[in-house]
Amino acid sequence: MLYKPTSFDSEEVVQRAEDLMLAAANRYRITVQVASRAKRRRYEDFDSLDDPMMKPAIRAIIEMSDELTQPEIIGD
Repeated sequence: MLYKPTSFDSEEVVQRAEDLMLAAANRYRITVQVASRAKRRRYEDFDSLDDPMMKPAIRAIIEMSDELTQPEIIGD
């Protein structure tokens, strides 16, 4: 089995996703919001090589959880 180096902690991502789900009034709606942001970011950052190991869905979860914990960040 090959080990892929990652720039993020998978346990942290799981915890952030759980925090998003707990804070959301509607689990379906937050899931759709994460998917929509990931899809949008995928096409916006197509040429960007910031972190090729981080998938758009993971990046969306991290961004949205940051917005949840840091209300001064303006987001979608």
